[in-house]
Amino acid sequence: MKVLVAVKRVIDYNVKIRVKPDNSDVDLTNVKMAMNPFCEIAVEEAVRLKEKGVATEVVAVTVGPKAAQEQLRTALALGADRAIHVESDERVESLGAAKALAKLVEEEQPGLVILGKQAIDTDNNQTGQMLAALTGLPQGTFASEVVVSGDGTDGKVQVTREIDGGLQTVELTLPVIVTTDLRLNEPRYAKLPDIMKAKKKPLDVKSPADLGVEVASKTQLLKVEPPAERQGGVKVSSVDELVDKLKNEAKVL
Repeated sequence: MKVLVAVKRVIDYNVKIRVKPDNSDVDLTNVKMAMNPFCEIAVEEAVRLKEKGVATEVVAVTVGPKAAQEQLRTALALGADRAIHVESDERVESLGAAKALAKLVEEEQPGLVILGKQAIDTDNNQTGQMLAALTGLPQGTFASEVVVSGDGTDGKVQVTREIDGGLQTVELTLPVIVTTDLRLNEPRYAKLPDIMKAKKKPLDVKSPADLGVEVASKTQLLKVEPPAERQGGVKVSSVDELVDKLKNEAKVL
């Protein structure tokens, strides 16, 4: 069974975000970029399925600028067999990414497609669901456990989902689209020998035009502002003073 796993290039989660002086966008100058953490979980799950003998091939794919090949090489170092880069310098939204992925699903015919449930830059949580709608494939979102039985043509997959009320398990017929939640696994670190080997693994570059899709954003970014600075707290000497401040200053009582 072939597994297609999508990854996204985002600002490293350890980096403090800066806004450009003109508030036109986020400042990416000399900012460390990395693979989206939820995508790391997706890659890890795909590689584990291959190690178990469930998957025969893991294909990593991304939609984004040329620099995003760095994240594809990371996926290859983690255990993916080959990679596909849909290169675009446009601002790519969820629907544009889903359209490109849908064409790749049509071309590659994977038994399983794994995506992170959301990206930490936009937090939209949309691409996996949109991809399922475009391809007509069943979906298991917010997965905390994935169990595959059979092969990519007539097998089944049980997906344990994290929902507000606890856990829900659904059984789906392959091919299936799965989006990963935090508790699905703990991603491994790429070893130096694997990083060197990844440089020789195949990476195919395509354009949106090659796939017959348009990924350019349909919305216009008007302004970006940092969150308001939090004010420091105050100390009170008694319960009566606390109640007075809550009532007369904070106006919450």
